[in-house]
Amino acid sequence: MKTKLGISVALLGTAVYFLALVSSWVPTVLVAGYILLFETNEWLKTSAIKAVAVIIFFGVLSAIIGLIPNAITLVDNVFSIFNGNFTLAFVSKIVTLINTILNIAQKLLLLALGFKALHQGTVGFGIIDKLIARHMPRD
Repeated sequence: MKTKLGISVALLGTAVYFLALVSSWVPTVLVAGYILLFETNEWLKTSAIKAVAVIIFFGVLSAIIGLIPNAITLVDNVFSIFNGNFTLAFVSKIVTLINTILNIAQKLLLLALGFKALHQGTVGFGIIDKLIARHMPRD
């Protein structure tokens, strides 16, 4: 099946995943928006939404993990009002490690999704698949 761009649905689906892998979220959202507005293939629309959802999911997780050092800084600032000190230096290293693991997991997932998309397949990702199924029901 061809898209309105003249390329196969599988190739455009692969492109949206690989775009999510190698670029920021803006180009991915723009391509996903094009797909949602102008293309009719349901698998392709689901793939576009899934690519954006993966980026958002890992971004939110990274932001939540990033709050931990901020909370420690807040406690340290409160302690400093009373001439105290509160630091947990190792927490920054743990947060960096967790963010690195999340980054690797995101890249591996997007690579797997991109290669499966070449054959109009997908890789299951529990929470995201459930959200897409709930908010984008098939007719």
